[in-house]
Amino acid sequence: MNERTQNYLIFETAGGFCGIAWSDVGVLRFQLPTKDAAATERLLLRRLSNAQPGTPTPEVAEAVAKVKRYFAGEEIDFSGVTLDLGEQDAFFRQIYDAARQVGWGHTTTYGTLAKQLGAGPEAARDVGQAMAKNPVALIIPCHRVLAAGGKIGGFSAPGGSNAKARMLELEGVQLAPPKPVQQSLGF
Repeated sequence: MNERTQNYLIFETAGGFCGIAWSDVGVLRFQLPTKDAAATERLLLRRLSNAQPGTPTPEVAEAVAKVKRYFAGEEIDFSGVTLDLGEQDAFFRQIYDAARQVGWGHTTTYGTLAKQLGAGPEAARDVGQAMAKNPVALIIPCHRVLAAGGKIGGFSAPGGSNAKARMLELEGVQLAPPKPVQQSLGF
């Protein structure tokens, strides 16, 4: 296999330190923010052991600027960022393409995405697996894909489902709190 050059950059945003890695094809990996640059770098390099620090291409520099604006609360569309998804499974690529159509402040569910791709409800689990393995979280907005009934579902990024909820709140999505169980009548 021909090894492509892989470079990366760790950078600070209002949400913490993010990491982005790219090849000559496009963005390979994106690391959601942590509070520590070294932790972000470790997480990013866990799956890209050959990547070297590098100077971003103009397109990667633009993606970095968009990420900074996103975490500052600005409405950003990442659908134009060129990705290098390598040897991803064809169905996962379809799932990622569909997820990239879910815009700022909107959500969908695993089942709805499966149905949109012409697959049955049993494929919702495949959609969930694809989201869990998303190499470029935020750029492929897996945080906008919820479990059935609009429940937050899982999130494999640092901070788990709390990070997912914070990103959705940043976009103005109000996740309904669970309905209270029986209220006291106060007699």
